[in-house]
Amino acid sequence: MLAPKRAKHRKVFRGKMRGLSFKGSALSFGEFGLKAMEAGWVSSRQIEAARRALTHHIRRGGRVWIRIFPDKPITKKPPETRMGSGKGDVAEYVCVVRPGRVLFEMAGVDRALAAEAMRLAGIKLPIKSKFVTREKLV
Repeated sequence: MLAPKRAKHRKVFRGKMRGLSFKGSALSFGEFGLKAMEAGWVSSRQIEAARRALTHHIRRGGRVWIRIFPDKPITKKPPETRMGSGKGDVAEYVCVVRPGRVLFEMAGVDRALAAEAMRLAGIKLPIKSKFVTREKLV
């Protein structure tokens, strides 16, 4: 699964997920893409599950690009622990996704196969997403 090799800070604040994504909102590599329609956290496990659904459906044909990376550490406290005594340990890494962000891109397959593969990958994600092509990005 994806995780940063090193980080400036071990633990970070939760933050806000306001606004739209301007960076990474256009297709850069492939012909087809999966675009986020709402804000949310996508964990490294969910990214890997979506990637596996994509590659399994296209039967290792074509090319897939992952346009997001989980660089935000999320902490969890152990179960049945009293309040206080500091912040918990890092449990997982997530990517903050805002509306308009392209999550995955694909090339080298036909449109129908790509649309079905992206639909299956979108099911694995905790946010609403839509299939986009290079001709029509909205």
